Amino acid sequence: MADDASDLIAQRRAKLDHLVQSGHDPFSVTRFERTHLAQPILDGFADLEDQPVAVAGRVRSLRRHGKVVFAHVEDPSGRIQVYFRRDDVGEARYHLLEDLDIGDFLAVRGTVFRTRTGEITVAAREFSMLAKALRPLPDKWHGLKDVEIRYRQRYLDLIVNPDVRKVFLARSRIISELRRFLDGRGFVEVETPMMQPIPGGAAAKPFITHHNALDVDLYLRVAPELYLKRLVVGGLERVYEINRNFRNEGVSTRHNPEFTMLEAYQAYADYGDMMDLTEALVTHVCRAVTGGLQIAYQGQEMDLTPPWQRVRLSEALAEHAGIDPARLDETASAREVCGELGLPDGEDLPLSTMVGNVFDTFVQPKLIQPTFVVDYPTAISPLAKRKPGDPRFVERFEPFMAAQEIGNAFSELNDPIDQRQRFEEQMAERAAGDDEAHPMDEDYVRALEYGLPPTGGLGIGIDRLVMILTDSPSIRDVILFPQMRSEQGQES
Repeated sequence: MADDASDLIAQRRAKLDHLVQSGHDPFSVTRFERTHLAQPILDGFADLEDQPVAVAGRVRSLRRHGKVVFAHVEDPSGRIQVYFRRDDVGEARYHLLEDLDIGDFLAVRGTVFRTRTGEITVAAREFSMLAKALRPLPDKWHGLKDVEIRYRQRYLDLIVNPDVRKVFLARSRIISELRRFLDGRGFVEVETPMMQPIPGGAAAKPFITHHNALDVDLYLRVAPELYLKRLVVGGLERVYEINRNFRNEGVSTRHNPEFTMLEAYQAYADYGDMMDLTEALVTHVCRAVTGGLQIAYQGQEMDLTPPWQRVRLSEALAEHAGIDPARLDETASAREVCGELGLPDGEDLPLSTMVGNVFDTFVQPKLIQPTFVVDYPTAISPLAKRKPGDPRFVERFEPFMAAQEIGNAFSELNDPIDQRQRFEEQMAERAAGDDEAHPMDEDYVRALEYGLPPTGGLGIGIDRLVMILTDSPSIRDVILFPQMRSEQGQES
């Protein structure tokens, strides 16, 4: 198979050499002014018949018949047939088509007509080759099926799989609609540092880098949360950021070490307001991208019509795991519960991980319809405000759809004394071996001491939201260049 590919590459290189020697080096062309895309020509044939057009794109099919050649040229809008006749383009230039291959880029000027078989076509009057593809595209009957190659060579995936292009066009639309919605509600888009001296805002392992001039270690951000809340302290009462976060964790169908989040903060709001905001935001995007609120994800039907179901975490654990949720309030009893349920219960496991394992195993798979799981233990929520009257819990929720968590939100802790104590408790967890425990951030505490108004915060995982709205089974299907293992040992 490798020898066959090498032979085809050699043949294409020989064609390139022939073009160059004949004075028609395709790589020497610097620009081409295209007047029309393919689909508008097809849609507007009644007005464009017999009119001149200039089209350009990648050759996707090629048929030679003596003195005529037919090809399909593909651009971002679609494909259109191009017709070359020796008498129309001239003998010398017509012979250049002998060096044309599927995959090459071609520019054509000509007139629009309909063939005897009824296909709308551009009759070439002149043409030029804009780039020579030295590697052949995958066979059209088999396409590009190897998942590893699709993710690693996304450019090839986009060329040969139209549905993949649709997913990433939808992703772009989703992000645009998120911005449109928040801008319309008076939120201000901001940018916060991607390299931070303290990796705060989430329980996660950071990536570490080093700044040579300052001679300090910095961390790729795991979340922008603490910087965004500093801005609320500073008087920016509604802020959001569509940001890249980095977490040094495993790779799976739902996790990529580099991912995209939306985080938004609203002064004088609580987690109830953020639930309302989440419903309105997600349904707005869903309508804009899919046309409605009834969608299917991997064969599971969902209705996103508000109001979404709301269930307390303790009630969900009691119902689906069959345990007393109070036993998950402390590390020792949580370890016993995990042992009884056949889950990891090692002494090195922090409380948050054990609670998460119970929830992920017994509750999350049941959350198909849009659901807010609310009121989490204070011990695993160091940045959230305690519930009035019951300090064991905080005003926090996570939205779920299609058995996937798509976000995290809470009434923000704005008491600097309580925040310092929570950080100190997290530091004790870190000293005990939990390297995902939140570090102390003295400057953030200082910011709170200047005063943070009651504030609601929301984070939504854009990659997972795109997965659901495009019916994509893996997060790698919605990230253009997902993290992959090394290609060592693989053929080029």
